[in-house]
Amino acid sequence: MKLCHIVPSLEERHGGPSKSVRALANAQASLGESVELLATLEPGQPPLAAAGDAARIEVFPREAPQWLCRSTGLSAHLRASSCEVVHNHALWLLPLHYAHETAHRRQVPLVISPRGMLSGWAYEHRRWRKVISELLVHPGAFAHAAGWHATSPEEHDDIRALGFKQPVCVSPNGVPLPVDADLAAARAAWHELCPATQTRPVALFYSRFHRKKRLRELIDLWLSAPRGDWLLLIVGVAEDYTAAELTTSISAAGATDRVAVCDGAGRPPPYAVASLLVLPSHSENFGLVIAEALAAGVPALVTDTTPWSGLQANGCGWCGPWENYAATLATALATPPAELAAMGRRGRAWAAHEFSWTRAAGLLAGFYRHLCDERR
Repeated sequence: MKLCHIVPSLEERHGGPSKSVRALANAQASLGESVELLATLEPGQPPLAAAGDAARIEVFPREAPQWLCRSTGLSAHLRASSCEVVHNHALWLLPLHYAHETAHRRQVPLVISPRGMLSGWAYEHRRWRKVISELLVHPGAFAHAAGWHATSPEEHDDIRALGFKQPVCVSPNGVPLPVDADLAAARAAWHELCPATQTRPVALFYSRFHRKKRLRELIDLWLSAPRGDWLLLIVGVAEDYTAAELTTSISAAGATDRVAVCDGAGRPPPYAVASLLVLPSHSENFGLVIAEALAAGVPALVTDTTPWSGLQANGCGWCGPWENYAATLATALATPPAELAAMGRRGRAWAAHEFSWTRAAGLLAGFYRHLCDERR
């Protein structure tokens, strides 16, 4: 089967989908499918790094207005496509329009992955822009989709709550288990970058610096009470805030001994120095960093607006409302180190069993075939 995945960007600074869509395309290619992955790139950005991809990956330059990911090169490439399924990842941007056009012209199924953009806070944030996008940027795409891809049961419910009746495939993202050598190398790198991580327990925030993540609120909460010897390590890529801006505000609060901020671009994931991951997001469709933390043996404390209620059921973390986050954070920080480590081991076992890219690729390949059979 000839599959075409389309995502607005594969740049690290644009968050989880830049990694997860690429991993999905590669996993499907490894199963024997013919897979191409298409994306756009802002002019002046470095070219996409080669990573031994099994899928064919092509990146096309963006043109004005760049925030819509407009690309005549991507559009022209799709006009010559012979794909049998078009799978678009993310909403509100022109690549979904190109995907819709291609599926309509070729009379093949269009599958849409919202990637969290139909969920709660994310759907309502700057709602007026999304109304305009639905009407003018990719008109008719939602109605003409043959099916949807959700990465969690909660995202499935979000899709249904908005009235969409098409079939939905629930297929979680996969996450590779890091090997000991990679964890050791990352640990050494972060010990050098942030020496305090050598001797203190670390609560890690690792994500984009976006207001959706409640990052400012997390810092205020952390500073609202004594945290013993714990260090809050904030690592990510700039979006609504930069590392320098966050560091300046923390310094002004006289809290540089309690909170450290690092730009994560080009650096290894910092899970190896963490005893706990903290992510109090307003909304996540999956929350890839949570799965990655578990795979690295780190328990997590998240809000119930992420699809991770299974943390408690599997004994590897906490998931509850933001209103209770302060109390739950105090509980997590008071948990003995040996118990946190045991929770991390349970999380790694759960991740190994549940979050496989081979499983995700197979679930979606079966879904595509079902949609193709329905059209015959």
